Amino acid sequence: MRYQITGKQIDIGEALQTHVKNEMGVIFDKYSNRPTDAQVTFSKSAHEYVCEVTVHLSTGLNCTAKDKATEIYAAFQGASEKIDKQLRRYKRRLKDHHKDRSQPVELFGVSSYILAGESDTGAEEPDSLQPIIVAEMETQIPSLSVGEAVMQMELAGAPVLVFRNEKKDGVNVVYRREDGNIGWIDP
Repeated sequence: MRYQITGKQIDIGEALQTHVKNEMGVIFDKYSNRPTDAQVTFSKSAHEYVCEVTVHLSTGLNCTAKDKATEIYAAFQGASEKIDKQLRRYKRRLKDHHKDRSQPVELFGVSSYILAGESDTGAEEPDSLQPIIVAEMETQIPSLSVGEAVMQMELAGAPVLVFRNEKKDGVNVVYRREDGNIGWIDP
């Protein structure tokens, strides 16, 4: 088990790092016997501490939680309880997918772009309809079944997930609808 415990513009002491490793170890012992990675990042937002936890499971799935509190230990406790709840909720499904999948999830590298939003300068028409690219990054698209994609989206707390469908070998999208249901786009 590898831990990466960092602080953004705050110092993280040995006591907090030991506490994080012990608490996360207890959670992982309950739900997963496979080696995983965990990234725990602490930051400060005004008067509150923010704790973000991302767990990389051995199958390639990720689990993410975030919490805020006025004390740093309380922020971590809230985030770890969310991770615990997500892993408990998906324990059976995670075990089922571990049996079906002998290899980790295959990832494909693709380009990702951040486009400039519309300016609030008034009603002026833009010179061209081409969007302005603010940033270009490399991202990865996992090769999953539809059930695994929905589970990954839920675990990550994301509103949308783009994935490569293992069965049809095409790019698909799952997303959370406004009515709370899950939508699936299969071109």
